[in-house]
Amino acid sequence: MGNDSATGDTNELAGRHKPIWFDTSPQTEYAALDGELRVDTAVVGGGIAGITTAFELRNAGQSVALLDRNRILRSVTGHTTAKLTSLHGLIYAHLCDHFGQQHARQYAGANEAAIDGIEATVREHDIDCGFVRTPAYTYVESEDGHQKIREEVEAARNLGLPATYVESTELPYDAEAAVEFANQARFQPRKYLLELARRIPGGNSHIFEETTVQDVTDGTPCRVQTDRGEVVARDVVIATHFPIRDPALYFTRLSPKRSYVLGARLAAAPPEGMYYDPEEPYFSVRPHPVDGESMVLIGGQNHRTGQGDSTKERYRRLEQQARERFDIESIEYQWATQDYVAIDRVPFVGRLAPQMCHLYVATGFGGWGMTNGTAAGRLLSDLILGRENPYRSVYRPARLQLGASLGRLLSHNTHAAKHLIGDRTERRPRLDRSRLARGEAAVFTAQDEPVAAYRDEGGELHAVSAVCPHMGCLVSWNDGEQSWDCPCHGSRFDIDGTVLDTPAVDDLDHPDHTYDGDRSNTSERRL
Repeated sequence: MGNDSATGDTNELAGRHKPIWFDTSPQTEYAALDGELRVDTAVVGGGIAGITTAFELRNAGQSVALLDRNRILRSVTGHTTAKLTSLHGLIYAHLCDHFGQQHARQYAGANEAAIDGIEATVREHDIDCGFVRTPAYTYVESEDGHQKIREEVEAARNLGLPATYVESTELPYDAEAAVEFANQARFQPRKYLLELARRIPGGNSHIFEETTVQDVTDGTPCRVQTDRGEVVARDVVIATHFPIRDPALYFTRLSPKRSYVLGARLAAAPPEGMYYDPEEPYFSVRPHPVDGESMVLIGGQNHRTGQGDSTKERYRRLEQQARERFDIESIEYQWATQDYVAIDRVPFVGRLAPQMCHLYVATGFGGWGMTNGTAAGRLLSDLILGRENPYRSVYRPARLQLGASLGRLLSHNTHAAKHLIGDRTERRPRLDRSRLARGEAAVFTAQDEPVAAYRDEGGELHAVSAVCPHMGCLVSWNDGEQSWDCPCHGSRFDIDGTVLDTPAVDDLDHPDHTYDGDRSNTSERRL
């Protein structure tokens, strides 16, 4: 989610509708860009990958400009559950089979080094971010999952990872078997990253907020065009979740998913470790003690963006699962997050496209952005500075791992094509102000064009084009966040059409349609 205005009114759901991190860390007020600026490197995107890259380059003596269209750390990184672990579900048997031992070892090493690097940074700069070492578990609840767990343990051990096979956990419900990784960690991500960000400005280095990047061109130098001016730089990093420029067709290789988080207060002490059940939809448990009280962050109910059941229903299902498994006193927080999953399950970090010399990308973290995002920031800074990095080849964006991804590649793009064609041919009712009650939304037809209309609780009708400007798919209503979401590639828009999530970089159009005999701009009209 891009800003608080998109979170909406979900009073019938328990808890404050925002991430817990926002209540326990200060907000930022960096100025917007004003005019032209020249720096060594421009970094687009103020999440963990972008801030880590800018911090590393600044420490190496470069001048840096970090740009974010909203406020830094308010989007994807601000909505994480903040598990610092190299145990990413059941990943290592997959990597060994499809990438080979060398690349699997690189992936393992990059994520373990990220945890150690964050700990070293916390100590060096005395950052108060609740960094705590703790074990992490991937577990299964069915007997037929034992073999998968054993295979994962064996693969992880062969790569030098701290893996153990266990059949009992401290969870208050049964787990048949689990992979345990010792010495993983958790922290407060905003407190950590805000401290890194604080050390970036100065010496011709800057952070610019509320500055929308509209285009980036490769060259000598590169140019970053924004709505507030231009940044000229030798190198540019695009760390915008999904790249705002896509010459390498990342939209064909990244699948968007949304998932949900509850911050729950327990009657008993929370489990010490971090737990993840990889069965679809996944279920995640992570302790987060607050002022000595027993709090856990429970995640799950993932689905492809713009697809499936009501978002409010997803929250309700997750709460039901949580209450069935824990003695919950209250739900204090609830929020949603979006991730892009690379079709071969490894992020893309490196040159944006093979033919581009000075544009770089970091994307496709697949829900494991705390370690992969940190690894990405360090890899990108090394590439820009001309330094060797031992993890470079596993993350290479130009790789082609058909054995690991052919089925997912076909499924992802077939799904998008079906929506692109099917949604356009579906018959819809004509836009009529009498059709929507307060709090309701739907896609209608007006003058033979699809229109996304929402009537807010105050009675105002907001109508925008339903056509996603990225590839022309039609958006669908997200009732939990009160946003318009694209089911093809994951773009999301606020009720006024403003972009909340890429790959779309342009807002939804604001058509001026005739309905009920009146001609008026429906996004401005109170009915």
